Amino acid sequence: MKTGKAAVLVKPHQLETWDVPVPDPQDGGVLVCVVVGGVCGSDVHITNGDAGTMPFPIVLGHEGIGRVEKIGKGLDKDYCGTPIKQGDLIYWVPFKLCHRCYSCTVLEAVPCENSAFFEDAHKPNWGSYAEYACLPPGMAFYRLPENGSVDAVAALGCALPTVIGGLDRAGNIRAGESVLIQGAGPVGLSAVLLASLTGARHIIVLDGSDLRLDVARRLGATATISLRGSADERLRQVQDIVGLAGPDLVIEAAGATQAFSEGLSLVGHHGRYVVLGIWGQLRSQTIQPALFANKNISLHGYTFSKPKHYHRALRVACDNQERFGLASLITHRFGIREATSALEAVQSGSAVKAIIDPALA
Repeated sequence: MKTGKAAVLVKPHQLETWDVPVPDPQDGGVLVCVVVGGVCGSDVHITNGDAGTMPFPIVLGHEGIGRVEKIGKGLDKDYCGTPIKQGDLIYWVPFKLCHRCYSCTVLEAVPCENSAFFEDAHKPNWGSYAEYACLPPGMAFYRLPENGSVDAVAALGCALPTVIGGLDRAGNIRAGESVLIQGAGPVGLSAVLLASLTGARHIIVLDGSDLRLDVARRLGATATISLRGSADERLRQVQDIVGLAGPDLVIEAAGATQAFSEGLSLVGHHGRYVVLGIWGQLRSQTIQPALFANKNISLHGYTFSKPKHYHRALRVACDNQERFGLASLITHRFGIREATSALEAVQSGSAVKAIIDPALA
């Protein structure tokens, strides 16, 4: 059987390059030649063990764009009805829903009770740190439009669907609102982009990287604040911009547990706080419950976007790829054998966006 290279996490802190089997797709599935595998902060949490136990060994990578290699019997369209053929570029949702449980059919929520996020690396696999991905039947994917830039879509990876889904849950940004975003990684930058497109009056971004804050301003941030000062100083700076009432919406996109308590202190009276970045850090944080009542705050958490959010993200990225220069957000490219270096670039914050390019040696 044909094989392809893949970055396999054998156990926490042990990442290896394997030659894995490349099978024919199942009926209703599709085999993809991976063009880009996005490197996400969640991959860092998975690799270092913060995200808990995984079904090791696993092929890393849940952000993928690839070229259709083979199409399984009975499949001729993507998951919004667009015809597909060999050679088309597709963007896939990196988990499989069962479509027959309470979450799927009643709540219409993800993940469902039977969701599969990873498969054993010895079996057909959809991980994107690889030369090939085999998408099983029921795994949604969407064809890129003819003018769609692979890099523009990959630049915001799973972050843009996450923010779209989180705002669906918490209530979307309204024109004239003040929005504060903790973190200027891909999740935070996705929030900046959406706030800019929806006409927010103030878009304030907190981060410790001057490079990322510069990118945030390019995407529409109206003010940026460095993390080098104290939390009290940041609160005063935010209030100087939006007033003592505080921001209407605060989005946690820092991916750090300690950001949570500061976010609660920053959210304004009658405001909303949406937690999106703290996915893999299973740690505790001390908070004051009275803040919720005294400031009339609503708190929302969100993860694992629905397929429709991936479809919307694809449209947003392609429609705005030139206006915001989205492809240029990719600052680091690595081959499959360099996956450890890619993860280190994300963890250190030196990369705005890092990707795995299987074509690189």
